[in-house]
Amino acid sequence: MKNKKNVTLINIISSLLLQVVTIISGFIVPRIILTTFGSEVNGLVSSLTQFLNYVGILEGGLTGVVLANLYKPLYKKDYKKISSVLKTTISFYRKLALIFLGYTIILSIVYPLITKTSFSFIYISSLTLILSMTLFIQYNFSLSYRLLLQADKKVYIVSFTQIIFIIVNVLVFLVMSKLFPNIHLIKFASGLIFVLQPLIFNYIVHKNYQIDKDVAEDKKLLNSRWDGFAINVAAFVHNNTDVTILTLFTSLKTVSVYAVHALVSTGLKKLIQSISSAIGPSIGHLYAKDNPEELTKKFELYEFLIFFITFLMFTVGGLLISPFVQIFTKNVTDINYYEPLFAFLLIVSELVYCIREPYVVLAYSANKFQDLKKVSYLEAIINIIISIILVNIFGLIGVAIGTTIAMTYRTLFHVYYLKDNIIKRSPKHFYKKFFVFTLSSLISVLLCIMLLPIKQYNFITFIIYGVIYSIIILVIYLISSIIFYRDDLVKLKKKLIK
Repeated sequence: MKNKKNVTLINIISSLLLQVVTIISGFIVPRIILTTFGSEVNGLVSSLTQFLNYVGILEGGLTGVVLANLYKPLYKKDYKKISSVLKTTISFYRKLALIFLGYTIILSIVYPLITKTSFSFIYISSLTLILSMTLFIQYNFSLSYRLLLQADKKVYIVSFTQIIFIIVNVLVFLVMSKLFPNIHLIKFASGLIFVLQPLIFNYIVHKNYQIDKDVAEDKKLLNSRWDGFAINVAAFVHNNTDVTILTLFTSLKTVSVYAVHALVSTGLKKLIQSISSAIGPSIGHLYAKDNPEELTKKFELYEFLIFFITFLMFTVGGLLISPFVQIFTKNVTDINYYEPLFAFLLIVSELVYCIREPYVVLAYSANKFQDLKKVSYLEAIINIIISIILVNIFGLIGVAIGTTIAMTYRTLFHVYYLKDNIIKRSPKHFYKKFFVFTLSSLISVLLCIMLLPIKQYNFITFIIYGVIYSIIILVIYLISSIIFYRDDLVKLKKKLIK
């Protein structure tokens, strides 16, 4: 039992460390591109990356289905079943890689024709093909082995391997931007680095598992993935639609403004999701035990933790996002990056997205994919339609409004769905927490702005104010939690000390 707890702890730490390294890399690499090549190239890279990611919709809900089908055979050491699932997954991803290759070629021809830019057709087309390298390698050689390791509680192997490659990639960017300041050469070198990653996963899997290459594929596995397809579509729309709409209706420089602000909001979201994903399996096991009373108690603690951390991090992020953007884009003068209202809306939309995590995780654990299809599609449709309507009127702010409305709709749906279908818990608990933490955030923001307004924008003052703001907001949140959620705070403290 001790070893299992240690493995879980190592997995959590490695996942969080991976997210931290990814966020830091996400700050450094775009900064290099901005200062070396300008906003238009940064917008082009961000836009192309998002368009290339759209092929992932075809994956459906395979990832979750594969993991679910590997848990039991791994526990029983049923290597025939493991081999069957792995072979089916490899076969599927290789077919997806071929589709992705065709999609990339079409994109490299169509994208330059529909985008408002000063770059030549050859410039954009060749960069599209180069940027596709990493994803093609991932689909063709890497994903299947990563899923097996993840299912076998070896997340730390995947995380630490990815950390090493991300660090090497950043070093390549730093060196080559000085020696060979050509975005095509730099991105090509970056793609070549990731060729080694699947070789490592392949070696580890074949060394530690008795994989039978002659076993038959599991065809039922592929049919099951469609249960999660709508949810996958909604997630893709949430993560990609803003950049796509901005690319089609505005300019690549505007895309760059969005991408720089999203470094903060997306980074915070990924940290919250890392914490939530570490807790999710425990909620799933509790649901399987069919003990509603215990599940409700643990869910309330889970919800309190996510609310506390999400509001804390996003309130600090809301105060610092505009100063960060000003520092990050210092000496970049080809477009105005100061968009405080857009920054606020982006922070709000991702905050709403994150506080629904406990509700979404419990719904997935209860295998309610069929029930969530309609709302997932509606979320995606609302996001796209409102964003397209408003982008022509408000630009960046328009797409942020569309995203915020779609996130609010889906979050409220989950709150009421939980009450009627899973643990019969009144929505008033959600509204009370939302009110308490929102009020705490407003008080915290007013105190920070009145007592310590940021007057100088540089890296040192940014760190100092970040620490001070975090302490002030943390103290306000602790006071609010002691007043309204003392029991949850005590239980959480006991679990952390344990």
